[in-house]
Amino acid sequence: MSTTAQVRQELEESIAVKRAWSDALCAAVAQAAERAAAALRAGKKLVFFGNGGSAADAQHLAAEFLGRYRRERAPLRAIALHTNTSAVTAIANDYGYDQVFVRQVEAWVEPGDVVFGISTSGDSEGVVSALARARTLGAFAVALTGEGGGRCASACDLLLAVPSRATPRIQESHITLGHILCGLVESSLSERAGA
Repeated sequence: MSTTAQVRQELEESIAVKRAWSDALCAAVAQAAERAAAALRAGKKLVFFGNGGSAADAQHLAAEFLGRYRRERAPLRAIALHTNTSAVTAIANDYGYDQVFVRQVEAWVEPGDVVFGISTSGDSEGVVSALARARTLGAFAVALTGEGGGRCASACDLLLAVPSRATPRIQESHITLGHILCGLVESSLSERAGA
């Protein structure tokens, strides 16, 4: 197979996963956006976390809310929990890596916040634990995962499970899903503000 054919094959695989999103998944994305917009209107915040490529997605999405996505607007309260490397390394050293997100959730999350835990497998111990802890603190917990949801499925209030078990394809869908979420939240807040 030529290199160009390999590129085309990768593109087709990515497109196929996105086309396989069910109506239920699309409705769940809309529900996540509604919850996020309501939280922001109430002065609450959005909290994102994940490991590896999912960490990159978490900080990317937090930045879209803090800066802007498509509309000029005031900054929206959003934070990614892995961006303070001193906190991450200190917590990992003193308590174990699985506690990195839980400790920060306990410090930052308040009732009414919306947390987004991102794990392609759905089985990252730190993400599962942080989602569960956020719920006990009164936050609305959303999990972005791959097919089936793994252990995150029972640790969250709302599951956004991409219909794939291939990590690259799941990650590509997660950022698409995140961008859709950003757009829906911006639109909702702008409509309420009369913009």
